[in-house]
Amino acid sequence: MSLITAAPPPRTRTGHRPPVSRVAPYETRTGSRPPASRVAPRIRSRRPAWLGLGLIGAGVALLPWLFVLATSLPATTTAAHWRVAWVGLDTLEALSFVATGALLIRRDPRACLTAMVTATLLLADAWFDVSTAAPGADQVTAVAMAVVLEVPLAVFSAVLAYRTLPRAR
Repeated sequence: MSLITAAPPPRTRTGHRPPVSRVAPYETRTGSRPPASRVAPRIRSRRPAWLGLGLIGAGVALLPWLFVLATSLPATTTAAHWRVAWVGLDTLEALSFVATGALLIRRDPRACLTAMVTATLLLADAWFDVSTAAPGADQVTAVAMAVVLEVPLAVFSAVLAYRTLPRAR
């Protein structure tokens, strides 16, 4: 029995053909249903394995650099464009909230991506607020904003990203 389908499927009313499966379904090849499995099937990807290995290597290669930064950076510094940096970060957060909301209204599956970007930006904002705040009232305010606003919104955005993630059928 051939595993390759002989004829393409018929055209739909709009004139388009559905995607062609090059391999016959399991039932056609064996005459029975596939066995039940408790293990999730592997994700088939067009990306080569070396891409994943390269990303892991990049993460590991950063470890010595982190040591260099931790031992060589000054304890305090003055930033020339401090306002631009913080306004830029908060602008990106606002844009990611708007993009996520707009995609959710349209029921666009890409909302999971913008929701995860929002979560990431919020966590980065909380981290830098707390770690760069001056001791005293500024530090208390930064921690309070992180605990009450930024981290809960980041968790909400991450959960939203997970729940809007398109599932394989």
